[in-house]
Amino acid sequence: MSSSQPDKFEPLVENLERFIEITRQLGLVVSDFQPQGQAPLNQKLHMLVSSLQELDKNKEQVQDVQVPLELIYEYVDQGKNPQLYTKDCMERAVAKNELVKGKIETFRRFKKALVTELGKMFPEEIDRYKTVRGSDT
Repeated sequence: MSSSQPDKFEPLVENLERFIEITRQLGLVVSDFQPQGQAPLNQKLHMLVSSLQELDKNKEQVQDVQVPLELIYEYVDQGKNPQLYTKDCMERAVAKNELVKGKIETFRRFKKALVTELGKMFPEEIDRYKTVRGSDT
Protein backbone atom coordinates (compact mmCIF):
# COMPACT_ATOMS: atom_id res chain seq x y z
CA MET A 1 0.00 0.00 0.00
CA SER A 2 1.40 3.36 -0.94
CA SER A 3 1.63 6.25 1.46
CA SER A 4 -1.22 8.04 -0.36
CA GLN A 5 -3.72 5.27 0.46
CA PRO A 6 -4.34 6.27 4.11
CA ASP A 7 -4.99 9.85 2.94
CA LYS A 8 -7.75 8.54 0.70
CA PHE A 9 -9.69 7.20 3.70
CA GLU A 10 -8.88 9.86 6.28
CA PRO A 11 -11.72 12.27 5.40
CA LEU A 12 -14.18 9.39 5.31
CA VAL A 13 -13.06 8.10 8.70
CA GLU A 14 -13.29 11.58 10.23
CA ASN A 15 -16.75 12.13 8.77
CA LEU A 16 -17.94 8.73 9.96
CA GLU A 17 -16.67 9.42 13.48
CA ARG A 18 -18.40 12.81 13.43
CA PHE A 19 -21.62 11.20 12.15
CA ILE A 20 -21.53 8.56 14.90
CA GLU A 21 -21.01 11.20 17.57
CA ILE A 22 -23.85 13.37 16.23
CA THR A 23 -26.12 10.31 16.12
CA ARG A 24 -25.21 9.47 19.72
CA GLN A 25 -25.93 13.04 20.84
CA LEU A 26 -29.21 13.05 18.91
CA GLY A 27 -30.22 9.84 20.66
CA LEU A 28 -29.57 11.48 24.02
CA VAL A 29 -31.65 14.54 23.14
CA VAL A 30 -34.52 12.41 21.83
CA SER A 31 -34.50 9.95 24.75
CA ASP A 32 -35.10 12.76 27.26
CA PHE A 33 -37.07 15.11 25.07
CA GLN A 34 -38.69 18.13 26.71
CA PRO A 35 -40.58 20.88 24.82
CA GLN A 36 -37.80 23.37 25.62
CA GLY A 37 -35.39 20.93 23.92
CA GLN A 38 -36.82 21.59 20.47
CA ALA A 39 -34.05 24.04 19.51
CA PRO A 40 -31.19 21.63 20.45
CA LEU A 41 -33.08 18.82 18.65
CA ASN A 42 -33.39 20.92 15.50
CA GLN A 43 -29.69 21.83 15.74
CA LYS A 44 -28.67 18.14 16.07
CA LEU A 45 -30.91 17.17 13.15
CA HIS A 46 -29.35 19.92 11.03
CA MET A 47 -25.88 18.68 12.03
CA LEU A 48 -26.92 15.11 11.14
CA VAL A 49 -28.10 16.18 7.68
CA SER A 50 -24.87 18.16 7.13
CA SER A 51 -22.84 15.15 8.20
CA LEU A 52 -24.71 12.92 5.76
CA GLN A 53 -24.04 15.44 2.98
CA GLU A 54 -20.32 15.34 3.82
CA LEU A 55 -20.37 11.55 3.74
CA ASP A 56 -22.04 11.69 0.35
CA LYS A 57 -19.23 13.94 -0.92
CA ASN A 58 -16.63 11.39 0.26
CA LYS A 59 -18.13 8.57 -1.78
CA GLU A 60 -16.30 9.73 -4.92
CA GLN A 61 -12.92 9.12 -3.26
CA VAL A 62 -13.70 5.53 -2.27
CA GLN A 63 -15.97 4.47 -5.11
CA ASP A 64 -13.40 1.98 -6.43
CA VAL A 65 -13.12 0.13 -3.09
CA GLN A 66 -14.69 -3.32 -3.11
CA VAL A 67 -15.98 -4.64 0.23
CA PRO A 68 -16.78 -8.37 0.36
CA LEU A 69 -20.44 -8.96 1.20
CA GLU A 70 -19.34 -11.72 3.57
CA LEU A 71 -17.61 -9.05 5.66
CA ILE A 72 -20.85 -7.10 5.98
CA TYR A 73 -23.24 -10.03 6.51
CA GLU A 74 -21.14 -12.32 8.68
CA TYR A 75 -19.12 -9.82 10.70
CA VAL A 76 -20.60 -6.33 10.85
CA ASP A 77 -24.27 -7.40 10.95
CA GLN A 78 -23.54 -9.98 13.65
CA GLY A 79 -21.54 -7.55 15.77
CA LYS A 80 -18.20 -9.28 15.22
CA ASN A 81 -14.96 -7.37 14.86
CA PRO A 82 -14.49 -6.77 11.11
CA GLN A 83 -10.73 -7.07 11.53
CA LEU A 84 -11.24 -10.78 12.25
CA TYR A 85 -12.35 -11.18 8.62
CA THR A 86 -8.78 -10.97 7.35
CA LYS A 87 -7.55 -13.42 9.98
CA ASP A 88 -10.34 -15.88 9.16
CA CYS A 89 -9.66 -15.56 5.41
CA MET A 90 -6.00 -16.32 5.99
CA GLU A 91 -6.83 -19.34 8.14
CA ARG A 92 -9.20 -20.67 5.46
CA ALA A 93 -6.54 -20.09 2.79
CA VAL A 94 -3.92 -21.98 4.82
CA ALA A 95 -6.34 -24.87 5.39
CA LYS A 96 -7.23 -24.97 1.68
CA ASN A 97 -3.52 -24.83 0.79
CA GLU A 98 -2.82 -27.83 3.03
CA LEU A 99 -5.69 -29.73 1.42
CA VAL A 100 -4.41 -28.95 -2.08
CA LYS A 101 -0.84 -29.90 -1.12
CA GLY A 102 -2.19 -33.23 0.15
CA LYS A 103 -4.00 -33.82 -3.13
CA ILE A 104 -0.88 -32.98 -5.13
CA GLU A 105 1.19 -35.42 -3.07
CA THR A 106 -1.48 -38.11 -3.54
CA PHE A 107 -1.41 -37.59 -7.32
CA ARG A 108 2.40 -37.77 -7.32
CA ARG A 109 2.31 -41.11 -5.50
CA PHE A 110 -0.44 -42.33 -7.84
CA LYS A 111 1.60 -41.30 -10.89
CA LYS A 112 4.66 -43.08 -9.56
CA ALA A 113 2.68 -46.24 -8.84
CA LEU A 114 0.96 -46.04 -12.23
CA VAL A 115 4.25 -45.62 -14.11
CA THR A 116 5.75 -48.51 -12.16
CA GLU A 117 2.83 -50.83 -12.92
CA LEU A 118 2.64 -49.73 -16.56
CA GLY A 119 6.40 -50.27 -16.78
CA LYS A 120 5.85 -53.92 -15.91
CA MET A 121 3.24 -54.31 -18.65
CA PHE A 122 4.64 -51.94 -21.30
CA PRO A 123 8.36 -51.46 -20.58
CA GLU A 124 9.30 -50.07 -24.01
CA GLU A 125 6.50 -47.50 -24.03
CA ILE A 126 7.30 -46.36 -20.50
CA ASP A 127 10.99 -46.01 -21.40
CA ARG A 128 9.99 -43.80 -24.34
CA TYR A 129 7.63 -41.85 -22.07
CA LYS A 130 10.42 -41.27 -19.56
CA THR A 131 12.75 -40.18 -22.37
CA VAL A 132 10.20 -37.71 -23.74
CA ARG A 133 9.34 -36.38 -20.28
CA GLY A 134 13.03 -36.05 -19.41
CA SER A 135 12.54 -37.57 -15.99
CA ASP A 136 13.08 -40.88 -14.37
CA THR A 137 9.63 -40.75 -12.69
